[in-house]
Amino acid sequence: MQPESKLWSLVLLVLMGTELTQVLPANPEESWQVYSSAQDSEGRCICTVVAPQQAMCSRDARTKQLRQLLEKVQNMTQSIQVLDQRTQRDLQYVEKMEVQLRGLETKFRQVEESHKQNIAKQYKAIKAKMEELRPLIPVLEEYKADAKLVMQFKAEVQNLTSVLSELQEEMGAYDYEELQNRVSDLEERLRACMQKLACGKLTGISDPVTIKTSGSRFGSWMTDPLAPDGDTRVWYMDGYHNNRFVREYKSMADFVTSDNFTSHRLPHPWSGTGQVVYNGSIYYNKFQSHIIIKFDFKTSSISKSRPLDYAGYNNMYHYAWGGHSDIDLMVDEGGLWAVYATNQNAGNIVISKLNPNTLQVIKSWTTNHPKRSAGESFIICGTLYVTNGYTGGTKVYYAFHTNSSTYEYIDIPFQTTYSHISMLDYNPKDRALYAWNNGHQVLYNVTLFHVIRSDEL
Repeated sequence: MQPESKLWSLVLLVLMGTELTQVLPANPEESWQVYSSAQDSEGRCICTVVAPQQAMCSRDARTKQLRQLLEKVQNMTQSIQVLDQRTQRDLQYVEKMEVQLRGLETKFRQVEESHKQNIAKQYKAIKAKMEELRPLIPVLEEYKADAKLVMQFKAEVQNLTSVLSELQEEMGAYDYEELQNRVSDLEERLRACMQKLACGKLTGISDPVTIKTSGSRFGSWMTDPLAPDGDTRVWYMDGYHNNRFVREYKSMADFVTSDNFTSHRLPHPWSGTGQVVYNGSIYYNKFQSHIIIKFDFKTSSISKSRPLDYAGYNNMYHYAWGGHSDIDLMVDEGGLWAVYATNQNAGNIVISKLNPNTLQVIKSWTTNHPKRSAGESFIICGTLYVTNGYTGGTKVYYAFHTNSSTYEYIDIPFQTTYSHISMLDYNPKDRALYAWNNGHQVLYNVTLFHVIRSDEL
């Protein structure tokens, strides 16, 4: 029999006045004591107990605890009943609210997705606009200086007449060459101011356009950026060393469609493919030397020659493709440049601005880019741009700004259709890159980002 059954049988017998066998406990202060138990004929449990004194029941600690526990149970039962009623009532509201919340959640999700789509569209539009405006930042940084150059240009134009008059009066005091140099310097300053107005930062290079397929794997071709209007002659030089014959085609059309040309024999063979035709003369590196030669086509003679101090030559600091490309001459909106490397600069690229008449170095800039790691390079608006290779997968990735003596890494794709680039030069008149691509003469259009304010002109 379970203890609970015994307890209730015991209480039942006491209440009914059942006769109990009384045996005094050893300690009358103790509470109820069970001494024996048995079953009657009906299966009921009969227990023999000793009851404590009557007065002890109310003071029994366990009795108080039991009574307190029963009271707590009753209170809890009532509370549970009230809570149950309240819960049943609130559950109906919760069920209704759940349905409403689910519907509202679906609407919020729809609104959110629609909002995200709208935001995404707006973000893409803003991002595209920012990409267009990004090149404007450095241009705006330089615009203050450009505005000053514009004002200087105005002053130069206004004073041009008086300056020329003074030069005419001083003709007796100067020899012809020095006078010509002074006039040329003035022209260069004016030209630099004019070209500065149209200068900009390179932002893109087009796919190549093949003009002609001729010659060997290496060579150079070009037009004169200072040629007068109507003069579209093309100059062509096959090979990179031990050759001294320059072809002159009357026009680009003749160059493309025929083999009619005039041949000019240079007094010394050239080295590399870094030649340039500028203002009626060809500038080139004399073979196996660091001497720069200016050859005048009109007189068929050398008008000036000068060594480029400390410049490496004879395949000491060539481009990555080799070919005695140690000294690369080029022109841009500002004039004549030489790109080379020296021991003093640890084989890194040096940029020098040259006087086109005297071939003297006007100013030099040292860079941190190894010459042998460069595929090719060109100058636009005083900024040297360097490619990371000369075959497929090439890009323009390094730019050195001479106006601020700073450099940056960029990422402008540059496609080489015929694998091997051995010459790459910028022509400021055509706003195009001339390239010799593995026996193919090709052109690239360039995209420059610039700002010209009409009120400053």
